[in-house]
Order: sequence, then structure tokens, then C-alpha cells
Amino acid sequence: MRIVVAEDLYLLRDGMVRLIEACGHEVVATAATGPETLDALLKWRPDVAVVDVRMPPTQTDEGLRAALAARGEVPGLPVLILSQYVEQLYARELLADGTGGIGYFLKESVFDADQFIDALERVAAGGTAMDPAVIAKLLSSGSSNRLLDRLTEREHSVLALMAEGLSNQAIAGRLFLSDSAISKYTTLLFGKLGITDDDSNNRRVLAVLTYLNNP
Repeated sequence: MRIVVAEDLYLLRDGMVRLIEACGHEVVATAATGPETLDALLKWRPDVAVVDVRMPPTQTDEGLRAALAARGEVPGLPVLILSQYVEQLYARELLADGTGGIGYFLKESVFDADQFIDALERVAAGGTAMDPAVIAKLLSSGSSNRLLDRLTEREHSVLALMAEGLSNQAIAGRLFLSDSAISKYTTLLFGKLGITDDDSNNRRVLAVLTYLNNP
């Protein structure tokens, strides 16, 4: 994969570059400020980008706004936000276009290299990779969604794990259910959410975005 890394802390940025390249991927550009991030994303149009939220010049939300602006110019540009903070408003904006290719992890929640690279690959493929803490923060600020109200407690559990980016097999292991049971639950929740696309991967993305965009 061709990857852009946007992080203002040198040691963390350099560490991510070394890790990514050690895993056989190419870092085509790095950025340390919001404007540099936007320029790099639009110039290189990478397979996926890793972007911090708070970057110079003001250390507020430059990285996230750069990612939003880039996806406005290049719809569906895959972005994995890796930050110490959950910026609810802009996170919802990232999710709102419904195209997938979005991840959002808190730095403290990434425990190993495999988890990080797996998240990058899922986002690059157009899927989602969401930190459970980010999901909880987004949902806590939303009101009831009539579509989601149709789901049973078990279907909510399946959808929440789907939002983290887990496969049906991984969800089955987490919930101590069979693969066939999870397949049944996913089919049911797709129907209740009105998602009829024949592409299974796309249906998963649409379901997750409905869940996280709970208005």
C-alpha cells in the first residue's frame, strides 16, 4: 500500500514510518502540520492515510479538518484517524458521506503492530476500523434512531462489533456463537436497516455508517 503519515510528533511519526515499511508497505509522504497534510493527501492520493487530529499551527483539529477537506476533493479517500482525542463533530462529518474507508483509533488503544496494520488494511479496502471508545463517545451524543430501535439487543451487539471492523468469524468468537448464527443476525439487521445492496462488504459498511451516524 502507498501510505501518507501525518503526525506532528517526530518520534511517533518516525516510528510509524519504520513499522509500516517493515511490514512491506510504502510511505510516500509525511506531514507535520494541517496544511502539509492536506497538500500530501491531494498530491499523492494514497491507498490510505494515518492522520492525527491535533496538529500545528494551532494544535486544535487541523489534521481532522485536512482529512475532511481531502475527502471532499477525493471522495472515499481512505483515512485512519489516530489520536489522543475524540472530536465528535468532525468524526461524524467523516462518516456522513457514507463511502466507508474510515477508521478512528485512540493512540492508547493500539496495543501492537498487527492491530495497527490490520486497521490500515481494512480502511484501505473501504471498510471501517473503529475504536470501541470512539464508538461509545459518538453514540453517547446521539438521540434515538428509529431504524436502530428496530434491532434486538443481540443485533445491536453484532453491529457494534462490526463497527470495530471484526469479521463474522471474529464476532462469533467474541459473542460465543456459531458463524452461522452471526450470519443470520447480520442478514436480519441488514433487512431492518433497509440495506439491500447485493455486495456483502458494502452492506457491512452501510450498516456501520448507519449505526455510527445515529442522529
